[in-house]
Amino acid sequence: MDTQPWRVAFRCLLLLALVGCIRSESVQTCEEVRKLFQWRLGGAVKGLPDSPRAGPDLQVCTSTKPTCCTRRMEERYLIAARQDLQQVLQTSSATLKFLISRNAAVFQETLETLIRQAENYTSILFCNTYRNMALEAAASVQEFFTDVGLYLFGADVNHEEFVNRFFDSLFPLVYNHLINPGVTDSSLEYSECIRVARRDISPFGNIPKRVMGQMGRALLPSRTFLQALNLGIEVINTTDHLHFSKECSRALLRMQYCPHCQGLTLSKPCMGYCLSVVGGCLAHMAEINPHWHAYIRSLEELSDAMQGTYDIEHVLLNFHLLVNDAVMQAHLNGQKLSEQVNKICGHPVRAPTQSPRCSFDPSKEKHGMKISTRNGEETLANRRKEFISSLRLYRSFYRGLADELCANELAAADGLPCWNGEDRVKSYTQHVFGNGIKAQSGNPEVKIKGTDPVINQIIDKLKHVIQ
Repeated sequence: MDTQPWRVAFRCLLLLALVGCIRSESVQTCEEVRKLFQWRLGGAVKGLPDSPRAGPDLQVCTSTKPTCCTRRMEERYLIAARQDLQQVLQTSSATLKFLISRNAAVFQETLETLIRQAENYTSILFCNTYRNMALEAAASVQEFFTDVGLYLFGADVNHEEFVNRFFDSLFPLVYNHLINPGVTDSSLEYSECIRVARRDISPFGNIPKRVMGQMGRALLPSRTFLQALNLGIEVINTTDHLHFSKECSRALLRMQYCPHCQGLTLSKPCMGYCLSVVGGCLAHMAEINPHWHAYIRSLEELSDAMQGTYDIEHVLLNFHLLVNDAVMQAHLNGQKLSEQVNKICGHPVRAPTQSPRCSFDPSKEKHGMKISTRNGEETLANRRKEFISSLRLYRSFYRGLADELCANELAAADGLPCWNGEDRVKSYTQHVFGNGIKAQSGNPEVKIKGTDPVINQIIDKLKHVIQ
């Protein structure tokens, strides 16, 4: 029992000693600052102050109080402050970037599957119905669907030209195998004459024009939609790696690391102060917001338009039916067409020939490639709808970035002591300005100068794709 008061006294002394050490460490030593500097920035801590001292050479973290920072530390902190903001920007946009990039990849993959499926349907048509010309038609079919893919994925090809090229190459085959069956002309010049004559004598009626119209109305929206998704990814990549001005970098340093110089290693910036600094740094980026909003609205309108008769699934998967109609029409008008060809190209030097076997085996391919149109619609139309629904949540992404970054990552919670750029205080008392260059013109923390050419370029691209 007689030892209990001694123990209580000892604990009190120990507690007082600890409190005294903590208080004196924050004032008299820079140990905690040195540790955090080494942990955050790496490298040796040689030459860093052991205790606070005057810092007349400091450029940003100036104070009348003794400091734990040197000019070298300040330079390193400047780089770290920029990297910190860039990192929280990338974290903030990660979900949006993944949403767009994943759907762009799936959309492209689905289109590639549809193209292969439509090509298979067309190859099967020739093998089952026009077997004697199937092998010769294979190259034209493959070339046509290669051009469809190139057009959809952004290549500089003209859909009218590759539609015409397909029907040009089809006519000599139809003429030699159906209109004059069993014999062919050995002259390449004669076949070329027939090919060129196709546009004058119109053996397939208005079907080539119908195909051009359908392909134009179906392929262009899908091509534009895919290009727009890729532009969305480009916009996010650009803003994720934006170059911050000297004014912004210095303001970030003052906000993030200048409190360390005074030993306030756990202090976070006041909410209003954070909004002023980050809002100033992102003022140019906020200019993207109205165009980003319009971009998402345009994607929604485009997605709604990619349905019905000119839906890409419907057009591609029914192409073989139009090819069949074209061949049948030419076959039915064979006598008239033969007379017209003879007038233009003369009579062929005819020689018997044996039709080559079909190289496409429908029995092997049919089950592997057969996907119903309904499933295709579920894959594209429903996925587009889900994607647009998710994307709507990000319509104001570039307007509310400063608020989100400060609230979620950078600023002190309400009611806690915070850093105002000069000292630890209860709250930030300066006026907080709105988003964008004009609204930020009176910001005392970050001076806005001119416009950002990189942001202007992104805005021009958004305007272009919206139009």
